[in-house]
Amino acid sequence: MKANTESERESKELNNKIVVCLGKGGQRDMAESFSRKTGAPIVDKPGEYLTIHFDSKGVSLSGFGLTYQGDFAETMMHRVTNGRLQHEMLVKAAKSEKEGRKAIDATAGMGEDAFLLAAQGYEVTLYEQNPVIAALLKDAIRRAKKNQVLKDIAGRMKVVEGDSVECMSKLLDPVDVIYLDPMFPARQKSSLINKKLQLIQKLEPPCSEETDLFDAAIKAEPSRIIVKRPLKSECLAGRKPSYTLKGKAIRYDCYVL
Repeated sequence: MKANTESERESKELNNKIVVCLGKGGQRDMAESFSRKTGAPIVDKPGEYLTIHFDSKGVSLSGFGLTYQGDFAETMMHRVTNGRLQHEMLVKAAKSEKEGRKAIDATAGMGEDAFLLAAQGYEVTLYEQNPVIAALLKDAIRRAKKNQVLKDIAGRMKVVEGDSVECMSKLLDPVDVIYLDPMFPARQKSSLINKKLQLIQKLEPPCSEETDLFDAAIKAEPSRIIVKRPLKSECLAGRKPSYTLKGKAIRYDCYVL
């Protein structure tokens, strides 16, 4: 996603202070590859700001007294089992029985909404520009593929590192749904999980170029664009949706093209 210049500069400055810790059982090749790609040095102990850890438990992020690791088994199992999936508003908004249906999550974050789309049967491509978030997300998907209940869902998720506006402009194959959640990473910080997500928010500034994002989604010519919004906020880029599904705090604006 694109961001305003000041927030983007602050994010880059913080990214420059990230270090890599390779712990016991960690995959050295992954840590070294990440270090080369980002310029983050591999060190023996956590840094002063943010540290990305590669160890036997996978990939995690720590700093400011907090630790975060994506875990679909912990956060999503209860939402996709025992008949609860069909009650999810996003699943209702994206409902389709088409064979081989495809979706793009252009604002992936830690992939929970994309996970719901994958659980509904979509092959989901997740765009994520920040290399730290991408590493956390890829690791969360990798571990979910080892879970007997979640492996098929995780197997339908693929992470692509890059700016979503640019990625959508280069699409060759048609997609059925493009999903946009430009609220991430500027959500409220009231709950414990959002406290942990403050680490993620330090890496990725809020989206300000909403019009560019929406225009790129339209030019990609999906069958449908679904946009997640705070309940009382304006429509994304001022575009009126075809229809809306409303919850208590959020809504899904659906654009049928």
